[in-house]
Amino acid sequence: MPTALITGASTGIGEATTLRLAKAGWTVLAGVRGEDAGERLAAQAPDGRVQPLTLDVTDFQQIREAAGRVSELSAGTGESSSGRLDALVNNAGVGYGGPLELIHPDDLRKQFDVNVLGQIAVTQALLPALRAAHGRIVFMSSVGGRVAMPFTAPYGASKHAIEAIGDALRVELASSNVQVALVEPGSVATPIWDKARESGEHLTVPPSLQKAYGNVPAAMDKVLADTAKRGVPAEQVAQTIERALTARRMRARYVVGRDARAMMIARRLLPDHVFDRVAKRALGV
Repeated sequence: MPTALITGASTGIGEATTLRLAKAGWTVLAGVRGEDAGERLAAQAPDGRVQPLTLDVTDFQQIREAAGRVSELSAGTGESSSGRLDALVNNAGVGYGGPLELIHPDDLRKQFDVNVLGQIAVTQALLPALRAAHGRIVFMSSVGGRVAMPFTAPYGASKHAIEAIGDALRVELASSNVQVALVEPGSVATPIWDKARESGEHLTVPPSLQKAYGNVPAAMDKVLADTAKRGVPAEQVAQTIERALTARRMRARYVVGRDARAMMIARRLLPDHVFDRVAKRALGV
């Protein structure tokens, strides 16, 4: 049976993908940050199909240990010392938003540490095992990686970076028969929106900038709440990931959700300043 490693498997898209693949017969190394989440995942899956793995993608020691677990799974099968891995789903991510002028440098740094540098580190560590299996890599991108919106610059910039990484790796790894795809959802009903709203509650607009940004926190809270309500189920994204991993040949990109398609069409057809006005109206700012 094939083996996959999924980062950020505790909730949302990662959890849904872990359970979907496990029920389809995959062995899944589920990267989680807490033992409780790992035990809960394992209990929901067929016996032995989900193996929880403590994995913070910003912790290089934990990444090395994850690569070691992949090697252990292949022990005795005649595979190379690096092991064999059929699929890597780079799903772990965080989201920060607000006026870029007010984003704390530490938050901006964490945004890229998790969403970009962490994905690269995990991929580098597991490439020998993926190469041995002629495996597949899925990067969880976003419509935000193709269409930048106001007050989501940190998150959107991290996803723009993932788009570049995915495009480059797709060509670089072609000679190794390792396929690479980007999955680009729009709104998805996952806990990331609740977490984003919590971080937004700490956004403080100084008196000197009230005229510029005073209505932004309330507008962002409404947008995030509406987004969470209309988002497609995480299972729909998991279904897309499974389709990518089992297709004869992966596509370069998979767009998920009507809103994602609509945003990409609007961005392609509308002049920049016209799109800007539409974005401001949608945000109510």
